[in-house]
Amino acid sequence: MAAAGAMERSFMEISGAERERPRHFRELTVCGVGTVPAVAGAVKYGESAGGFCYVESGRLFAVTRNRFIHWKTSGETLELVEESLDVNLLNNAVHLKFQNCSVLPGGVHVSETQNHVIILIVTNQTVHRLLLPHPSRMYRSELVTESQMQSIFTDIGKVDFRDPCNNQLIPTVPGLFANSTASAAWLSIDGEALFALPSASGGIFVLKLPPHDIPGMMSVVELKQSSVMQRLLTGWMPTAIRGDHGPSDRPVSLAVHCVEHNAFIFALCQDHKLRMWSFKDQMCLMVADMLEYIPVNKDLRLIAGTGHKLRLAYSPSLGLYLGVYMHAPKHGQFCIFQLVTTENNRYSLDHISSLFTSQETLIDFALTSTDIWALWHDAENQTVVRYINFEHNVAGQWNPVFIQPLPEEEVIIRDDQDPREIYLQKLFAPGLFVNEALCKALQIFCRGSERNLDLSWSELKKEVTLAVESELQENVTEYEFSQEEFRSLQQEFWCKFYACCLQYQEALSRPLALHLNPHTNTVCLLKKGYLSFLMPSSLVDHLYLLPDENFLTEDETAISDDVDVARDVMCLIKCLRLIGESVTMEMSVMMEMSCYNLQSPEKAAEQAVEDMITIDDESNLQHLSVLDLTDSAALMASKFVSSPQTVVELFFQEVARKLIISHLFSQPKAPLTQSGLNWPEMITAVTNYFLQLLWPSNPGSLFLECLMGNCQYVQLQDYIQLIHPWCQVNVGSCRFMLGRCYLVTGEGQKALECFCQAASEVGKEEFLDRLIRSEDGEIVSTPRMQYYDKVLRLLDVVGLPELVIQLATAAVTEAGDDWKSQATLRTCIFKHHLDLGHNSQAYEALTQIPDSSRQLDCLRQLVVVLCERSQLQDLVEFPYVNLHNEVVGIIESRARAVDLMTHNYYELLYAFHIYRHNYRKAGTVMFEYGMRLGREVRTLRGLEKQGSCYLAALNCLRLIRPEYAWIVQPASGAVYDRPGASPKRNHDGECTAVPTNRQIEILELEDLERECSLARIRLTLARHDSSAIAVAGSSSAEEMVTLLVQAGLFDTALSLCQTFKLPLTPVFEGLAFKYV
Repeated sequence: MAAAGAMERSFMEISGAERERPRHFRELTVCGVGTVPAVAGAVKYGESAGGFCYVESGRLFAVTRNRFIHWKTSGETLELVEESLDVNLLNNAVHLKFQNCSVLPGGVHVSETQNHVIILIVTNQTVHRLLLPHPSRMYRSELVTESQMQSIFTDIGKVDFRDPCNNQLIPTVPGLFANSTASAAWLSIDGEALFALPSASGGIFVLKLPPHDIPGMMSVVELKQSSVMQRLLTGWMPTAIRGDHGPSDRPVSLAVHCVEHNAFIFALCQDHKLRMWSFKDQMCLMVADMLEYIPVNKDLRLIAGTGHKLRLAYSPSLGLYLGVYMHAPKHGQFCIFQLVTTENNRYSLDHISSLFTSQETLIDFALTSTDIWALWHDAENQTVVRYINFEHNVAGQWNPVFIQPLPEEEVIIRDDQDPREIYLQKLFAPGLFVNEALCKALQIFCRGSERNLDLSWSELKKEVTLAVESELQENVTEYEFSQEEFRSLQQEFWCKFYACCLQYQEALSRPLALHLNPHTNTVCLLKKGYLSFLMPSSLVDHLYLLPDENFLTEDETAISDDVDVARDVMCLIKCLRLIGESVTMEMSVMMEMSCYNLQSPEKAAEQAVEDMITIDDESNLQHLSVLDLTDSAALMASKFVSSPQTVVELFFQEVARKLIISHLFSQPKAPLTQSGLNWPEMITAVTNYFLQLLWPSNPGSLFLECLMGNCQYVQLQDYIQLIHPWCQVNVGSCRFMLGRCYLVTGEGQKALECFCQAASEVGKEEFLDRLIRSEDGEIVSTPRMQYYDKVLRLLDVVGLPELVIQLATAAVTEAGDDWKSQATLRTCIFKHHLDLGHNSQAYEALTQIPDSSRQLDCLRQLVVVLCERSQLQDLVEFPYVNLHNEVVGIIESRARAVDLMTHNYYELLYAFHIYRHNYRKAGTVMFEYGMRLGREVRTLRGLEKQGSCYLAALNCLRLIRPEYAWIVQPASGAVYDRPGASPKRNHDGECTAVPTNRQIEILELEDLERECSLARIRLTLARHDSSAIAVAGSSSAEEMVTLLVQAGLFDTALSLCQTFKLPLTPVFEGLAFKYV
């Protein structure tokens, strides 16, 4: 919506001070040597405030970017604070206490040079120059990236406040007006510090300190109207008051404008005249009567102008502007002038504008080359801030600034609400109470008890709750209370604490001054306890909040180039304003409760409109019933707080800030691409883009994603429930994130339902597209299948295998002919069935995997897992259709790869073949098992096991018809040449194939019987002679004969020779040798 002309927008007050911890001020005392203590009845000066902005505060890469100083004076105390909107400044707050002195209102003046920041301070008895290092000298880096820095006040404790070069008593010069609040100070081009004070005769005294690095004495110059000649006074020499000027000539407001080696001093006096002096020439250059610009001035001429104020604004292109506020009872007038110079060095004032105001008590005003900003207190003591463009605003209509109102005095609590919860919501809601007000109230409430008040926002909330509840318990004297009595007492104590907080908040919110930064156009409102910023309102806020007199005169062409659009917007705003006036508290509660109960906002709004039409006599409300609510704002309840910040602030810090900065830099006319920062333009751009990111209909879903990523599941769930009835954008993303919330709360089935509902929106929504995006950018399947894969991984990580199986089963039907996705999903189903101990279902899933490689991997896993669980019956009895050879190969591979005595894979394979009546293979397995035991297991247990294996193999062959009762001698690759050697394997982990050129040996029943006999003899020898165990297992029949003879087992040796038909010679030789 492009606007035809520039609209003068209203401004709004914003503040983030409520969650700041109380400042730690360092206390420094300035000893008032030679000062006189104040006597009873002495003049007491009011509190004042002011600010200073660095010249390069608007330069993007300057160390002083968005950095400024502000101060507050109260009696003898000067409070100095250096602020930065970008980094944390350390040691940035200090209290200076001037003994026996009071700081003059407006008596603080700050200047900067290339190397220093100079603070000039005027009290009622002294003047001071405070020399501090310039930030650019503390940090020389051109590009500042640190998150925290030292303030210029870090080393202020090293300053010598007794140094006469920088601290002096104001001399007791005759004619110096002692009780004046007016002062001015400036730094000359030569580094001299000059202080201007009014004289009782209408002139000005100027006190001059020499440059800080040049020794010298303070001098005093008196500027008079009556003579061009002036006297230079040194060493406190008195000066007589000359002329016949009355007290009405006394200056009430002073201002200074420096031009090269000269300084022009402007004085607005009680006689309503503006006087201009040249300090260099020490003469009065101009006198202008301000009453000439006031329409009715007869009565005013007789009254001393004690409430007049003067401000200056300089523009290099436009020159010097003077802003004069003329105070009169019940009204005031601003006069704007431009200083005009003639060739003869004569000066005059060009009257630019006169602006009238009905406000009575002006606190402060600020002047720029185009605008006036003014701060008042109205008749009800409420803060009023307005601004106006004095050149182009012909009607003289001030633009409003909407000030943050004080919290409500009374908190309404319904019967269904908990008093503690409601009061805590009010006390800690954003923008209502500052931390300091709560801390002060807490100190008063906890009488005598010491509490640590250096607390964060969340810690302070706990302390407040504890304090009020403790006070409540101490005052409960009866053991039994009815629920109504306890509720009443609870409400009483919370109300008492709330009232205490309200008093401190009101005191701390009292405005003292306005501070404008001409380099960034930032406007600050300096208050007693904190500062706030004034930012442009959005178009809708501006039109909705405007007072009636401003709204009726609003220029429609400034809204849009399209006249019809502009009129429609104005019509809509009128409707909204009428609604705002007509909505009752009951309607608001009903609307809120309806949304929380997931009722459509349209339905709730229709009911509210009907109620308004019923109770309202205005006929122009009736057309509201035909307005279609196509988009409604989501209700963000105050309970959506993630300590110490709201979820909106969390979103800004974590996500939006980077996006906004990137967006601003990418715009050709954005504030950040200009030579300097422009805060009003920038804050408008930031706010607009930020609200777009926050809006529920934003296609990116970044706000929801941020809540999910930062584990704000309760807030996320509530938010999704609120927008669900009306927001039709990002439906799938919301369902997915709601599923994540249900996972956290342990509601798995609800989560699964949400995940399945979100699947239909994959490929249509940005968040879901980001969710399924592969890290390496490779797309391995369809978007829907990628989504299922992502969710399955999530459920797996959370540890919900049942849900994984359900979702994967549902996804299989959508995979269709995509065999890769089918293989992945069915593998997933197999894995989780197996993990759950669903062996039959796992086997069924395994048989349906279309990828043979994956199927073989799963089969191997099935064998290993069931063996480890000792669930061998299931493993043996599965049919293994078309997988028989594979499973046999897997078990054989495992049998040959693991330790023989700790794993029973050979026995498993034996049972596998026996179950299928394949006795020859069963016999072969057991014979191989026995051979390996003899070679690899050199123990008695191994020999016993070997005998059992050979008997099992023999029994298997006896179950076969004789013509088929034979087996193939196991290959050497299975039996291994070295005892204990690991098998040779290929890259896939399988045993290498037996060489094909090896001769095959057939073993028949008789061969197995002989092996069984040999195994029994080995065992007999081992039991007789334990030293033979190590060699007996793998010894041949011939070797065994020798071992038996050596052991003296001649009968056994003879039997072995007969069984294997071996010569008996070794037996008889051994027997003869024994008896020789």
